[in-house]
Amino acid sequence: MTEAVSLPTDRARGLFVPVLTPFEADRTVSMPRFLDQCRWLLASGADGLAVFGTTSEANSLGIDEKIDLLQSLIDAGIPAARLMPGTGTCALPDTVRLTRAAVQAGCAGVLMLPPFYYKGVSDDGLFGSYDAVIQQVGDARLRIYLYHFPQLSEVPLSPALVGRLIAAHPDTVVGLKDSSGVFENTRDLLERFPGFAVFPGSEARVLEALRLGAAGCISATANVNPAGIAAVIAGWQGPEAVALQESASAVRAVFSEVPLIPALKAVMAEWLADDGWRAPRPPLLPMERTAGAALADRLAGLGVSSRRSTEA
Repeated sequence: MTEAVSLPTDRARGLFVPVLTPFEADRTVSMPRFLDQCRWLLASGADGLAVFGTTSEANSLGIDEKIDLLQSLIDAGIPAARLMPGTGTCALPDTVRLTRAAVQAGCAGVLMLPPFYYKGVSDDGLFGSYDAVIQQVGDARLRIYLYHFPQLSEVPLSPALVGRLIAAHPDTVVGLKDSSGVFENTRDLLERFPGFAVFPGSEARVLEALRLGAAGCISATANVNPAGIAAVIAGWQGPEAVALQESASAVRAVFSEVPLIPALKAVMAEWLADDGWRAPRPPLLPMERTAGAALADRLAGLGVSSRRSTEA
């Protein structure tokens, strides 16, 4: 068995959750529900919150909206040191502004997509984009976790580019979320860059990744199974590790053939008896009620219990 890499203490590790963003009937963010979800996740085993991730519908949120939401979370008592907001956008000034706000607020780091509108761009172009953000933010506290999600962004981050960014900015580019869904890519990154904080974007093989030195996991389905995924991360060296992994993988499989964001929101609506959770922002559409109820029943059959809101 390969020993886990001992990461520097200023790198994030553990379970980070790309928190679902609930909306009111007028499609503004429902802050009471959002806060309730963040608090429940932290109380249920999450080490941190990757707000404004893909599952958060980040690219359906405006820059001012994100900055206001981030400050509202902190003002409400969510520790900034447990936040890793997504800050990557298509526009350099927007990425710089949002990233600077996260750093100034004291966040643990930022999760940064590449600029994703133009396709077929070179590694030189992508390096230039990340480098420009770092130079313009101009703050030694900045910690960037690259976000590799080629199926959705269609702008992959090659291992060569990752290595170049680490070499140029070793104290700033400190990790990566790998949402490629290709475990060989996760393995390659872990083997090439010891000490680099690699987070698989799914818990389906997180035990294997942890054994190779992964820093943890950043998973959409942690919105409904934080305790189960956190148990794998906490117990990966223990005698129950394989059983914990199998349990977490079974929950992940429930969502493998459904539109993930509407499905997760439908489960939340069922669990909380709160239809306000059901709707994503357009262009995404809500899942049918009966389908959401069926998903909640399947989760119950796996021992994943429903939760009741304390705030919403």
